[in-house]
Amino acid sequence: MKNILGRKVGMTSVFTDDGRYVPVTVIEAGPCTVVERRTKEKHGYDAVALAFGDVKKSRVTRALAGHYTKAGVDPRRWVREFREGIDGVEVGQTITAGEFASGDRVDIVGISKGHGFAGGMKRHNFHGGGASHGSMIHRQPASNGDTNAGRTVKGSRRPGHFGVDRTTHQNLEIVRADAERNVLLIRGPIPGPKNALVIVKTTVKPNRHPASAEGR
Repeated sequence: MKNILGRKVGMTSVFTDDGRYVPVTVIEAGPCTVVERRTKEKHGYDAVALAFGDVKKSRVTRALAGHYTKAGVDPRRWVREFREGIDGVEVGQTITAGEFASGDRVDIVGISKGHGFAGGMKRHNFHGGGASHGSMIHRQPASNGDTNAGRTVKGSRRPGHFGVDRTTHQNLEIVRADAERNVLLIRGPIPGPKNALVIVKTTVKPNRHPASAEGR
């Protein structure tokens, strides 16, 4: 099963076996415990629930505590469901970083960093107005749509809340998989701050830009 929960540790750079010096994000991947197996006959769909992260028993609700007791496992901090690549997975099974190997392509799901209320230049990369004394609109969004509509058109790029969105980075390369330390080194940035939960799963676009991937 090439699906796992992890915690973003930070970034570093490493040398690969072929001599490349690449930036990587360090992810503490697992070990995760399978706490439930959902079936189409009983629940309407097939899925498995993975639990990850240590947590005090006092921090777990009674309903969730009973869920863990039924599965016969200790309470965990996070629980997420997976519907792909779950053949042969049973309750109580442990999923580790050993399921992955160097060169695998994965999709990473996480919650992006929050930036609060941001203007158009920071939120949408507007170039802004002139920098001279007479501009008076240095960082203002200026005109953005029909002025006769009498309303704000849906989808208009305006200042507003920036970040804290579910974000997926696709087709990332696993540079190194360390099963002993439960660590994955993944090339490129991963959404979210340090210690944030991330979901690692097999990519849905394995053949995207194969030529450029080999040359990196």
